[in-house]
Amino acid sequence: MSSFISTLVFLCSVAAVTQSSHLTVSESMCYDWGESSDGTVSVLEGEAGWLSCPLFSHPSVYNYTSTQSAGHNLFWYRLPEGHDLEQPIRSNSSRLSKSRERLWLQPAAAEDSGLYTCMLRNKSSCSKIAMRLKVLRREDLVQDSDCPPPVAASTSSVDIPQHGGWILDCPGLQDVTKMADSDPSVTWYHVTLSGSCYKYPFWNIDRQKKGSSLRFFVMYDTYCGLYFCTVTYLRRGKTLSFTRSINVSTIHPTSLPKEPSILQPVRSRVFPVRQGMEVRLQCRGLFPSLESFWKIWWTVDGKTLDELSDHRFSNINSQVKYYKGDRTEESLLVIQDFGSADLKRQYNCSVRNSRGFETRSAQLKEDVSLPSVELGCGLGVTLVLMLLLFVVYHVFWLELLLIYRSWFGSDERHTDDKEYDVYISYARNSEDEQFVLSTLRTVLENELGYSVCIFDRDSLPGGTITDETLSFVARSRRVLVVLSPGYATQGSQALLELKAGIDGMALSGDLRVILVQFKPVRWQGWVRELRRARVALALVQWQGDKSSELTSRFWKRLRVELPVRRVSPRAEEEEGNSKELMRLHSQNSTNSQTGLITDSNKNPKKVFNCAV
Repeated sequence: MSSFISTLVFLCSVAAVTQSSHLTVSESMCYDWGESSDGTVSVLEGEAGWLSCPLFSHPSVYNYTSTQSAGHNLFWYRLPEGHDLEQPIRSNSSRLSKSRERLWLQPAAAEDSGLYTCMLRNKSSCSKIAMRLKVLRREDLVQDSDCPPPVAASTSSVDIPQHGGWILDCPGLQDVTKMADSDPSVTWYHVTLSGSCYKYPFWNIDRQKKGSSLRFFVMYDTYCGLYFCTVTYLRRGKTLSFTRSINVSTIHPTSLPKEPSILQPVRSRVFPVRQGMEVRLQCRGLFPSLESFWKIWWTVDGKTLDELSDHRFSNINSQVKYYKGDRTEESLLVIQDFGSADLKRQYNCSVRNSRGFETRSAQLKEDVSLPSVELGCGLGVTLVLMLLLFVVYHVFWLELLLIYRSWFGSDERHTDDKEYDVYISYARNSEDEQFVLSTLRTVLENELGYSVCIFDRDSLPGGTITDETLSFVARSRRVLVVLSPGYATQGSQALLELKAGIDGMALSGDLRVILVQFKPVRWQGWVRELRRARVALALVQWQGDKSSELTSRFWKRLRVELPVRRVSPRAEEEEGNSKELMRLHSQNSTNSQTGLITDSNKNPKKVFNCAV
């Protein structure tokens, strides 16, 4: 008897050790998928919620029905926030219950927040994955009113074809229907894009509630926005509820063409490329709204980039635009260290969806590089030089013009037979006469070497004023008119000289009139002939002491208007000796050349009246 008892005790101990070793092996072989990448599940405190085991998110890997047939069991564990010890979840709780692959919280409490693990296990295999639950307190959600209701779960999206019909169902309603003791009731809310909130029934008849669903008879853009559905149901004598939100958008009607198209590159576009540089070829494709796959890609010589196996080639895909279901996608082909051999390759961009396919070739052309640095420096130097030349010309234009005339100007003495360079016309008063004789004549004859004619000095006694005046003006290359308030009064000799100069300038063209403003004269004080000819006459202003120096602006400006003089000292001396003889000869023939009336008395007023 004692030996039998000893044998029984030994067998029991062996069985216990064997079972313990099997459990240890099973625990050590459990594959851990870590924490789910779906993110944290949020539930509002006091509302019903549930956790779906992520192991069954891919039915091709794990299917709940097939795993139950294979002898797998689903276990739930919870690690509360602030705790280090994982606790198993038992199904006999009044709030927590299991239903297939879901763990229900009816309702959720604040202490339910934490890390939850679902484990699928049998005798030979084990897999587990964790997910995080966050229970939000109602006071943490700021609500100004009951419309819309607070919601903690993530928002789902629905695209409805424009002008089409649709039936909108509340997410999770079918799952709750299986748990409820009676049919749940659903309350709908609509928050428009402008922010206005409406509770069903809405203000139009295009949206009607059909059972627990919301039916759209005709979809318009004004019906877009957020829709909230609050589901209320009864379970085990408790009234439970939860709220979900749906973002409703419109897409283009299904009647429109759905074939993809290439927007860029256009057929006539040519991409400029440079050897040794990075080249980027842009391709944009339009994919109309369609529940289908879509693809945009580049091929080089008929091969995709994966088949090409060249590290210099890469592509960057991005979405450019999304509007009413139509997406514009971009694929950027990047070629590093572009070479001459790459220029001969064929580059094609292609787009495809379930309705069609299109491809387009990219045209490449080598861009001749310009020496940008050298070109920029040259352009900068050119601009600086032009600026300096502009400043120099603006400041020293008179000096430059005088230098040019002295080098390239023609001496008028070699092209005409005139005797005088300048004939000076002025008002016969002491101040003007002093300026003409002491300043103008002295500088023009002694300093500048011009031959000057002054009527009161060069006319011979006994001659006629009109004939001599016209003769002197005709034999002069320039008529210098000294303007002052007393100049060109009616009937004066100065007016005769002015009229003769203007007429000679208009008829022959070899005589020019120069105005020297000795004293300020108002425009109203100018005679009619002077006002008419002012546009074509040069005006040089005398500025008193500022113009006394020979290097002043007055003398430079006057020299520009006077004839060019480039004579040697010997020629000047010979010209001075013959000047007096020429003047006497011309004076004797004055009467026969002019053919005007004669008068032995030099009365300026009478002579002018006779000439007019």
